[in-house]
Amino acid sequence: MKYSKKPLPVLKGITISDIAAEGKALARVNDLVVFVPWAAPGDVVDVQLTRRKNSYAEGKIVHFHHCAAERTEPFCEHFTVCGGCQWQHIPYPKQLQFKQKQVIDQLLRIGKIQPKEVMPILGSEQLLYYRNKLEYTFSNRRWLTSDEINASPPADTFTVHANVHDTTACDQAGWRSPIQHEGAGFHVAGKFDKVLDIRKCWLQDDISNRIRLFIKDFCLKHGYPFFDLRKQTGFIRTLIVRTSTSGELMIIVVFFEDDNVKREHLLTAVKTNFPEITALLYVINIKCNDTITDLDVLTFSGKDHLMERMEDLLFKIGPKSFFQTNSRQAGQLYAITRQLAGLTGNETVYDLYSGTGTIALFLARHAKKVIGIEYVPEAIEDAKVNAKLNNLTNVAFFAGDMRELLTAAFINEQGQPDVIITDPPRSGMHDDVVDAILSASPQRIVYVSCNPATQARDLSRLSVNYCIGKVQAVDMFPYTQHVENIALLELNVR
Repeated sequence: MKYSKKPLPVLKGITISDIAAEGKALARVNDLVVFVPWAAPGDVVDVQLTRRKNSYAEGKIVHFHHCAAERTEPFCEHFTVCGGCQWQHIPYPKQLQFKQKQVIDQLLRIGKIQPKEVMPILGSEQLLYYRNKLEYTFSNRRWLTSDEINASPPADTFTVHANVHDTTACDQAGWRSPIQHEGAGFHVAGKFDKVLDIRKCWLQDDISNRIRLFIKDFCLKHGYPFFDLRKQTGFIRTLIVRTSTSGELMIIVVFFEDDNVKREHLLTAVKTNFPEITALLYVINIKCNDTITDLDVLTFSGKDHLMERMEDLLFKIGPKSFFQTNSRQAGQLYAITRQLAGLTGNETVYDLYSGTGTIALFLARHAKKVIGIEYVPEAIEDAKVNAKLNNLTNVAFFAGDMRELLTAAFINEQGQPDVIITDPPRSGMHDDVVDAILSASPQRIVYVSCNPATQARDLSRLSVNYCIGKVQAVDMFPYTQHVENIALLELNVR
């Protein structure tokens, strides 16, 4: 006999009390912690539980009794369906409070660390259109809302839930919705092959929306098929838009089918209708994944790069280059890093996970020597170009695995570091890298992190020889739960 699961209950009239990890909010019901997305502290709601464990549960709001006094009206029509900008309903000053609290909580709870000084979080002056890079996916399986599916269903159709749905559900019910199924936008969280069609995104200059919609309409008009990720078929696959504060614009169109006639037709139309594009590039990607780091990027028209300026420094950014996606706030982040490094002009500085050398170049004029280490060879080549572009001769860059490159022999050859800057990926630093830093014993370490949780873990490891001085949170991504944090570590006096 097949037993069906007992449905989980609806918790009625519970009060949302705080913000939790991953942008969710939480409520406490007796001894149970309930995590709820899209809620704000002060909301009084009914929550349908979707998952239940011994000490916590997850759920979704099914009814509002009372909205928090400070709740704001979301500005984006895709809010709650698109996985981005989860905090549109929370005023920006409150967002900053939550982010500052997140950083402190993780330092105390995960790292068991009490910094000497916690600086106020640095908010972003620009709240909208702050990203310099976005990637859109073209899919023949776009995500449909229940309103779309219910708009004009056949008489014998099935009942759908008041949630979001995809075209597969329509097919399984024996009918195809008359709604257009091609879409261009962002992947739906947890659905690798479903894309939410975006009409307007508020994260990047509006030229990004206009170009995406033009390409989408052009392909529909001419019958150019969108990519089917499951079947690995289709013509157009993804679109990458990169901008710079100087007004330059890079467009990278990624195709699956290598059809020269269609490609030339489309790219010529894009070039003609958007003369402001300074670099129009394309890629042929027949792989199963969307990454282009191992593929050739070909120039259709214009340059093969764009230029960005921070302070008096110029940076050449190629199609594969990593660059902080909030350019204006990145300048603030790097300036704080330089200040905490406390350079006098006599120091040898190691910049770990140096990327295209932005932090290294920010420090070079204030140090005797800067050594940059990065895993990605293309990024190192960009860094060398940027050093030459800015006439900086006291900077050297090396490509390789940090665990294998940062050895005693390397340090003996390049010189003992007085200061180490580390800006690792979200996963933080490997134990071997932490051990190498401890062995090198620089006077100061400045740890820049996009993940305060793994940063707190690493700071705990480093605290055997270092005290944690100042910490400074920097908001790079308004309306999201993400926050950068900078921590200064000073060598203990023996």
